[in-house]
Formats: sequence, structure tokens, C-alpha cells
Amino acid sequence: MLLADKIIFLTGGSTGIGLDCAKAYAAEGASVVIVARNGTEAERQAAALGERHLGFACDVSDDAQVKAAIGRTLERYGRLDAIHNNAGIATPSKPLHETTDEEWDALFNINLRSILHTTRHGLEALKASRGCILNTSSLVGVIGQEIHAAYTATKGAMNTLTKSMALDYARHGVRVNAVCPAGTWTPMLRTWASEQPDPAGINRYLDEIHPLGYCPEGDVIADASVYLLSEKARFVTGHIMHVSGGAELGYRRIS
Repeated sequence: MLLADKIIFLTGGSTGIGLDCAKAYAAEGASVVIVARNGTEAERQAAALGERHLGFACDVSDDAQVKAAIGRTLERYGRLDAIHNNAGIATPSKPLHETTDEEWDALFNINLRSILHTTRHGLEALKASRGCILNTSSLVGVIGQEIHAAYTATKGAMNTLTKSMALDYARHGVRVNAVCPAGTWTPMLRTWASEQPDPAGINRYLDEIHPLGYCPEGDVIADASVYLLSEKARFVTGHIMHVSGGAELGYRRIS
């Protein structure tokens, strides 16, 4: 039980990678607070994990809602051991000049501003528990991606933000890391795939960008996340962990 008795606040935990992480955290002994814009689904998924878990609605781009959500968590459990900033959106799939102000703002508010909100309202509790923060980033924030400019900008910013936070909070014993998938099959990735010029060929493409030969499900990200939140990673901070099947290495499989 790598996360026995830990209290983990997980944003965007009702679907995709977040839900896989919630299940893995619960299996390793943690109590998980799942927050998502779809409160009904967050509540349903938390209930499916068991009675010690909690799920409710929270728009992470809204500071007041995040403050209330963390307050509710502390009221229920009396402590907080980890914040996993997983909530995110990936659309639109466009080059920069075609991106509207509204689309840009939505991406930055959900993917990046949300980390400001959870840190602002959760840091004191994490300092008390000498806890940790985990951000779900993306390999495209490291290497870039065609027709996806605004999204890649949020993830590149998240990576440098993770390192700065790690430096700022190390003195308090609070570790800050990021997990960095390449392709991972989630509802969000399937939406992205449908927006591509050749949706029919996207499955093969997503398999072949990973030298290990396949595009994984979210469980591989969940396993890495368990490690980063556990005492096994007690001397790891400021790390952007690639869980990518080697996609960043530059070589591609030959069909």
C-alpha cells in the first residue's frame, strides 16, 4: 500500500487519465477527492471507489470554487497529503493564427490557472503534512506538436512552472513534479484524433510514434503517478517524468 492513509485532491478525476489515477490511488490505500466540472460523474466515480472517497463539482478555473472545494476536503478529512492537478482540455486543434481569444483563454484558465488556484488554497495544508503536488503535463510541452499551438503552450508553461514551484516549496518539504505522457487513449485524445486531417490513419500514427510500439491506456500514467506521490519518490522534486514509450527520443519504428 504505497499511499496508505493519504488524502489526495484530484482534479479532472471523473474520466480519462484522472479516473485511472483515482482507481490506482484508491487501490494503494489513499482516500481520493475527485473534483470535476461534471459533479454528477465525479460523485458517481467516487462512490464506485468506496465510502471513504468523495466526489463533487468544481470548476478549477474559478478561484472561489477551488477554495471551497479544498475547504470541504479539509473539513471532511482534516488534512491534505497531495494535490494532483490533472484537469485539462486539449481543443481546439489549430495553428496559432486560427486560435480565438476565447479558445486561448479557456486553455490557459483550465490547464494552467487552475494550478495557481489549487496551490493558493492548498499549500498551507501541504506544508503541514509535508505533502506533494503532481501536475499532468504532456510530451508536446517538451517537443511541440503541429496544429496544436495553444495547448502545447499551456503544457510547456506547466513544465517550467513545476520546476519553479519545486524550488519555492522545497524549504517546506513539499515536493512538486509532473507526469508527461505522449499519446494515451482517453476521451480527450479521441476528440483530438477526430479533429485531424486524416482521422482514419490516426490509430496507426499513435502506435508508431511510441518506439515501444503501441499507444497505451491511462493505467501506465496512473502507475507512474502513484510512484511520484509515494514515499518511494521522497527525494524526487522538480522532475518532468516522461511516460511516453520513448516517443521523445526522435527515432520511429519502421513498419
